[in-house]
Amino acid sequence: MDSAHGAAVTAEDFGLEGPRGWAFRSVTVEAEPGSLIAVVGPSGSGRTSLLLALTGRMRPTEGGAEVAGLPLPRKMAAVRRISALGPVQGVSELDPALTVGEHLRERALLQRRFDASLRALLRPRAARAKEARHRVDEALEAAGLDTATLPKRERTSVRDLERLEALRLSVALALIGRPRLLAVDDADLKLSDADRAEAWRLLRSVAESGTTVLAVCSEASEGATVVVSTGRGTDSPDDDAPGDSPDDGVQDHGSTDDRPADDTTDSSADTRPTEGGCTAGTHDDADTDHAGTDDETTVENTTEEGTADALAETRRA
Repeated sequence: MDSAHGAAVTAEDFGLEGPRGWAFRSVTVEAEPGSLIAVVGPSGSGRTSLLLALTGRMRPTEGGAEVAGLPLPRKMAAVRRISALGPVQGVSELDPALTVGEHLRERALLQRRFDASLRALLRPRAARAKEARHRVDEALEAAGLDTATLPKRERTSVRDLERLEALRLSVALALIGRPRLLAVDDADLKLSDADRAEAWRLLRSVAESGTTVLAVCSEASEGATVVVSTGRGTDSPDDDAPGDSPDDGVQDHGSTDDRPADDTTDSSADTRPTEGGCTAGTHDDADTDHAGTDDETTVENTTEEGTADALAETRRA
């Protein structure tokens, strides 16, 4: 895959404010295509909100950003089409009741139904099935997930996966759409030191193949191309929304840092996360100025209440 496939990401004075405060503020990013961008910060510092804003799923309220030359917030729908979410709790979670194979087949069918051209849809069924299988195999290889090693192969339930296996599956599902930007939340959550190293090797491999990777983490890997800090959080264990974290159905190992987010479709609400890279919807706002110079920026005046309120917009109306 050509490195030009990845999306350049830039932002200057980027921020998102809720009714009671800032989810994140004054973020500056400058990353070339194929970069591994690590978003580092403690619980409550707006890491997930920043990830959703940079992938066109939450509307920023301050500053500007560009993804692959597409300005945010004016081109949020276009950014969603070229980006994909790996695991983001409450937004793009794996269903613990489904098997690995069911997840893969479902994603391939959705990809073919909503992203394929008219010419591709008119191809013979056998040719379409072969292309879908090729995409799945390609994504599994890129994610380093060998289904033959799972207890029941593709019939293994998600609830029976280890945390690292679940991460690999989520990344594989996102890569089926061949996005230019892959976003992964809590990349190092509940992983042992050895599994954390494996997770970073996976994300570096995806970035080296040409896809820009945006990874939220508690501690950045030395291999990260760009490190963005979301500043100081709170003492609360919840990061971007109030309440207890839902059970993701995956075996957990290590420390916890769970936090829920809301799964919605696109609407006119300013700070509403949207699931999936192909969700329809447009936002016609005035264009903003955008540039970025610093690889690492500390965000001030960040509050957990601001982040919670930003995500709480999804429950309204």
